[in-house]
Amino acid sequence: MWSLRAWRRRRILARAPYDAAMWQAVLDHLPILDGLDQQEQQRLFERAVLFLHHKRLTALPGVDLSLQDRLCLAAMAELPLLHLADLDWYQGFHELILYPDDFLSPQRYRDGSGIEHEWDAEHSGEAWQHGPVILAWPGVQASGGWDAYNLVIHELAHKLDMLGGDANGLPPLHRNMHIEAWASAMQNAYDEMNRQLDADPDTETAIDPYAAENPAEFFAVTSEYFFTAPDLLHTTYPEVYAQLALFYRQDPLVRLQHLQRNHPDYQEVDIETKG
Repeated sequence: MWSLRAWRRRRILARAPYDAAMWQAVLDHLPILDGLDQQEQQRLFERAVLFLHHKRLTALPGVDLSLQDRLCLAAMAELPLLHLADLDWYQGFHELILYPDDFLSPQRYRDGSGIEHEWDAEHSGEAWQHGPVILAWPGVQASGGWDAYNLVIHELAHKLDMLGGDANGLPPLHRNMHIEAWASAMQNAYDEMNRQLDADPDTETAIDPYAAENPAEFFAVTSEYFFTAPDLLHTTYPEVYAQLALFYRQDPLVRLQHLQRNHPDYQEVDIETKG
């Protein structure tokens, strides 16, 4: 049956200025895409192109944004949605603004006694409800490896969180998920992190201590780790990993372990015995 939506999709893809060679360069540039099969790679390419069609990337002075750069950013943005139904998960915003460096963001907080505190904080990214996503370009360029950091995934996880209203660490769950299991896994891990930091603010937590700021940041940071350091997240908070696997309908740990077993670039080399 003919579908206007499918026709528009095919037309957008056919007219896009991104070819197979450019997509291969993106795959080569982003290690976190290693291990995706050909069908997944093709689906990710198409979703990345559609992302760039529907979202405006605004590069501020000092940011030199090539077509390949745009496709890299879009691929990272769409990786979390790769196995989710195409239900406009990134609704509610139309623009990503790229700053040449970290930026100062006005902050406001009212304490328990009612006193309001205001200050400027240096950020590399922000996601505003019903507003744009702001990204520092150096942070975007540093993203894409298996190194527990991905600014794009972090900020867009906030957008997923905001689908139900204010960011609170609870995105819309699928029908096969249970809010009690989600809340238990997330709250227990979040509380554990805060207990560690309360006992010693300088302690080296297993994952970025910024996750302990609030439940929204915990979801965004653990989403980062889910895709960029799945082994570490699974070892540290296995129940959190399990809930994120249900939500994103992916298992990056299995993909990483397969690469470590079978891909020469991922096999550890004993430097001492190598001479």
